[in-house]
Amino acid sequence: MTAAPSAPPRAHRPRPRRYGALATALAVAGAVAPTPAVAAPAAAGLAEVMFVGNNWEGTVDVIRPRGDYARLGRINVIPDKQQRLWEIYLNPIKLAFYLGIQQGPGEGHDQLVDDMYTTPDGTALVASRPSFADVVSIDLSTGAVRWRFPVSGFRSDHMAVSPDGTRVAVSASTSNKVHVLDINTGQQVGSFGTGDKPHENLFTGGGRHIWNMSIGEVDTSLDDPSQDWTKGDRHITIADAGTLQPVKEIDMRPRLDAFGRSDLSDAIRPAVFTPDERKLYFQVSFFNGFVEYDVATDKVTRVATLPKNPNTSEDRTTWVNDSRHHGMSISPGGAKLCVAGTMDDYATVVDRATLAPGPLVTASKPYWATVSGDGRDCVISESGADRVTAISFATGQKVASVPVGDHPQRVRIGHLSSDWTPPAVQ
Repeated sequence: MTAAPSAPPRAHRPRPRRYGALATALAVAGAVAPTPAVAAPAAAGLAEVMFVGNNWEGTVDVIRPRGDYARLGRINVIPDKQQRLWEIYLNPIKLAFYLGIQQGPGEGHDQLVDDMYTTPDGTALVASRPSFADVVSIDLSTGAVRWRFPVSGFRSDHMAVSPDGTRVAVSASTSNKVHVLDINTGQQVGSFGTGDKPHENLFTGGGRHIWNMSIGEVDTSLDDPSQDWTKGDRHITIADAGTLQPVKEIDMRPRLDAFGRSDLSDAIRPAVFTPDERKLYFQVSFFNGFVEYDVATDKVTRVATLPKNPNTSEDRTTWVNDSRHHGMSISPGGAKLCVAGTMDDYATVVDRATLAPGPLVTASKPYWATVSGDGRDCVISESGADRVTAISFATGQKVASVPVGDHPQRVRIGHLSSDWTPPAVQ
């Protein structure tokens, strides 16, 4: 097996801004061609792009969704920053949570953009902003805030968009609730309760259900396995997307125990379904690997343990938010998985039939994994090096790497006008 890589330096360097006309740039890259096997073709006049959320900076970079992944522009998603900060400073309770987020999951930084999606017409970017406990819609032409939805509690987190693009689900991580919003207006359609600290959201069944994974307390130092009971109630909540009523809960604790892995945490981190939605693959806290769950039989069927980096400390309290590995994607046909080995500073493409990893691609604190617009590559965010890197599903080798903003995390495919140019800084 390939040896784990040494940890690379994690310097943050200023990045030059190079903007150009989107239509010309995408035409050169051949990036306007639709890819029905991966996603529905863009509406007339829209171009497919990739959005990268720079969490500590409060910006979103727009890059090509395939090819050289060159950066096409940058969007400020905190044009109202001073107003939000004044509201926080004048409210002692909000200030306490704001500082707690900054020193806990923010690693000493504000968390200014977590997740993002575009509206179906490609005119606005909808983003969750953890430190401001809200979701905002940013006009992609003017850079102004179209609408703002404050979530319940004091922190917003991962989102998911419905297959038709009209609704967005956002986790309110301190109130144990998922809000479902109209993506165009920001009006709440409804909400449902979850386990402790809701995190990942996934739409399934063509949009009929929403799966939410709660991860419990991840910002305490009670990380020894004997203290796992302090982490709270962690389970999957499956809600009917029409009524927004929970229809099922799945606690992975007894299922992992039945498989003989009582040593693993039941806090589900990033997760992906196979294209037929028969299998769910997910990462759990503190583990360098992932779990396979069969939906029909309701059983854990396999566990893959991936290599450790010898330079990674075994002190769990040094791992970011209880993560060891954080980030998964699956190739369009379902044959390959891509895994971000966050604290081990690598990413790898795994053969789903054998669960064998491919080459370990050195990466600096990779925090997310998604699929390129043409389905050929896994695209990871390297939060420790301020860049995104593409890895071929076919070869497992790095094919491109481009600089982005400060501490990139979520990476999503979206659409905007083919003649788009970045709005002036607000």
